[in-house]
Amino acid sequence: MLLISFIKGEQRRIGVLDQLLHEVCDLSQVAPQLPGDMLAFIAAGRPALDEARQVVASGNGRFPAARVRLLAPIPRPSRNLFCVGKNYREHVQEVQPVAAGDAIPERPIIFTKATSSVIGPRDPIPAWLDPTRSVDYEGELGVVIGQGGRGITRAAAMEHVYGYTVVNDVTSRRMQRSHQQWFLGKSIDGFCPMGPAIATVEDIPDVTRLRVQTWVNGELRQQGCVADLIFAIPTLIETLSRTMTLEPGDIVATGTPAGVGMGFQPPRFLGKGDVVRITIEPIGTLENPVE
Repeated sequence: MLLISFIKGEQRRIGVLDQLLHEVCDLSQVAPQLPGDMLAFIAAGRPALDEARQVVASGNGRFPAARVRLLAPIPRPSRNLFCVGKNYREHVQEVQPVAAGDAIPERPIIFTKATSSVIGPRDPIPAWLDPTRSVDYEGELGVVIGQGGRGITRAAAMEHVYGYTVVNDVTSRRMQRSHQQWFLGKSIDGFCPMGPAIATVEDIPDVTRLRVQTWVNGELRQQGCVADLIFAIPTLIETLSRTMTLEPGDIVATGTPAGVGMGFQPPRFLGKGDVVRITIEPIGTLENPVE
């Protein structure tokens, strides 16, 4: 299923997106006994998912998707997003071309993005908030944690994955470098578009086959396969849970392929009027204008 958060009228709701029929099943309407926000729905686990599947199969509560405004699937995560830097070899080489072989990290590089950076599909990326005018895009697969836990092993890690979404790890490159850490340059308000949906894990039997593609103004800039991650999803979950308890609804952005703006000579940063579109099928396409 493709789980979504959306606005209908003036109310925030959760539902299921049928991409084939371009319809939404409004779970908040036809199954009011289910949790009414995505974080609570994820925390409710398998029983809530099973009930939602029955509701969708009934055909009730459906209407055209064009009638709703999509939000980020988790509009305000309960904690910062966990992000992974330099997790595709070709991306490492484009941002550190000198001695690139030595630049491959030995362990996952983990940083976070503030929850206030999250915006939804078609929401504008506020590039004007970056005083350094070095706004860059990073198309990434986001992993949504279902069952939480601490000390999760690689062997058991995928049992803790609820589903997947699309993340744009928008970054102020000059701010990222000038502060000698990544948090401020990554956490500007509106610098984390996410969506359009969460594809539940049952619908993606082999996540390593997914492809991440990013277009800027219709030009294909990034194209990578999840199979090419330096540190695979089980390793990332094991690494994070070794020191902290993961919780339902936590989001792990797994890293970006080569083709970011700073990798060009000269750099091709984003500016007002640009449009960034990231596709990971079968999750869908995340598109955002820049202002």
